[in-house]
Amino acid sequence: MQTMKTIFAWLLSAVCTVIILCYLSFVLPAIWANWNYAPHEGDIVFQSLPKNKLVDAIEGVTESRVSHCGIVGREDGKWVVYEAFRGGVQTTPLYSYLLRGRDYGYAVYRLKPEYQAYIPETLRCARTYMGKPYDIRYRMDDDKIYCSELIYKAYRTASNGDALGNLVQFGALNWQPYENVITYFEGGPVPLDREMITPVDLANAPQLENVYSFRFE
Repeated sequence: MQTMKTIFAWLLSAVCTVIILCYLSFVLPAIWANWNYAPHEGDIVFQSLPKNKLVDAIEGVTESRVSHCGIVGREDGKWVVYEAFRGGVQTTPLYSYLLRGRDYGYAVYRLKPEYQAYIPETLRCARTYMGKPYDIRYRMDDDKIYCSELIYKAYRTASNGDALGNLVQFGALNWQPYENVITYFEGGPVPLDREMITPVDLANAPQLENVYSFRFE
């Protein structure tokens, strides 16, 4: 009996060790990548959120793996991300934000040098939306705000009307496979004429360039 207990304890210890090693082999590269990323104010960080029906719909409708974004700033000497997330427009510590994404992956885009003069005012404008509720219907009014809308509007104001990415109509996107999810959150039919700025259309703005990525192709 004692021998069986010893064998069981050894096997349990071995399994736990393997699990821990597998976990560390996946997490440690992410920690190292975050350490190597040198943030700049105004960086826009795109990521895939953990999967759920809404995230699957966002990525499926836009035919991309980009489901969220936020803009990097600095407060009291600490790096933060201004983002419109589930709790509304808020400030999140940068490294908490980076570790939130699916598989810890993310892509950092930065304004090209000729546009970087707009960064201080863009960040100031983003802060004016703090506390606004999150807009799960993805409208372009100011009552509620979604992630890419926050950055689009802040930059547009800072640059006196320059558009960061192209607005697209919902009806031009791949909405049909996700109609049930869309109508659930919309509370009605698919708003085919609604214009929006999707995260991937923001990422494709010609003013931006990709400067760093981790597990994000």
